[in-house]
Amino acid sequence: MKIVIDNAIPFLEGVLEPYAEIRYLPGREIAARDVRDADALIVRTRTRCDAALLDGSRVRFIATATIGFDHIDLDYCRRRQIGVATAAGCNARGVLQWIAAVLHHLSQRDGWRPAEKTLGVVGAGHVGELVRRYAASWGFRVLTCDPPRAVREGGGDFVPLEEVARHCDLVTFHTPLDATTRRMADEALLRRLKPKAVVINSSRGEVVDGDALLRSGRPYVLDVWEHEPDIDRRLLAGAILATPHIAGYSAQGKANATAMAVGAVARRFALPLEGWYPAVAPSHPRPIGWDELAATIGARYDIAAESDTLKRHPERFEALRNGYSYREFRQPNSYREEYF
Repeated sequence: MKIVIDNAIPFLEGVLEPYAEIRYLPGREIAARDVRDADALIVRTRTRCDAALLDGSRVRFIATATIGFDHIDLDYCRRRQIGVATAAGCNARGVLQWIAAVLHHLSQRDGWRPAEKTLGVVGAGHVGELVRRYAASWGFRVLTCDPPRAVREGGGDFVPLEEVARHCDLVTFHTPLDATTRRMADEALLRRLKPKAVVINSSRGEVVDGDALLRSGRPYVLDVWEHEPDIDRRLLAGAILATPHIAGYSAQGKANATAMAVGAVARRFALPLEGWYPAVAPSHPRPIGWDELAATIGARYDIAAESDTLKRHPERFEALRNGYSYREFRQPNSYREEYF
């Protein structure tokens, strides 16, 4: 048995070697010749899994250590009977940390309290639902848009995207990337937003039309970008905050993703690794109020410094992402309890 693995996925070295031949490669460089005799792949978003990569191979299973799956041609895999597993929800609390840092930075910059603002959450899956709950507890008025959930749940508390645009001071996107969400934030939507509304995107770069965002003159914060890692330097220069696709990069989020990928491979190939988890202290998050967040987050996560680094060195986008020091938000003198 042979498994090809993206070498930027942490905590994996030595785990699968007793059961398979393992080859580690940079995700962007994994090519058809590398997977021809592989039985499984463990990848991230940097590896496009489609006919160009998989035709003629013996690959039977793909585990992606990501919540998204837009880099995998699911129709092709279905036709070829190639199993696919994602790490849905693995990094939700990591993204919540990033959103908290963004909201705190904006509140300090512009001098507001959460009770004065309406936050629009577009996409209420694992990440968006967590952001919604915490933001409401911090005092924001929260409007949530998730058309698929609205259909499944008979409307619920969800509102149309047009209502989010009309009423929200900040709009944060947490959708998967598919035909219904590609360039969801287009020129028409951006035109309907409140005059000073801030656009925040940590989902997928293609959810927001970058050219339209530039033309709109609206303030924005971006973690994800079209055409990564060759991002638009004009878009980068205009961002209030800009980070290199690391919103979900907490230590626990990465550990969760790797464990979920290993578990999926273990189940598919009957390996004795179900339940394996990296040597990272387990997460025991607790709620945190806005005042405590405001008093402590700066010492734990300097998002402005990260933004400055990317703006000074955009050519290092991929290196900054792959070499990122995973965030932890632990209580002082505690190995277990986290703020989020």
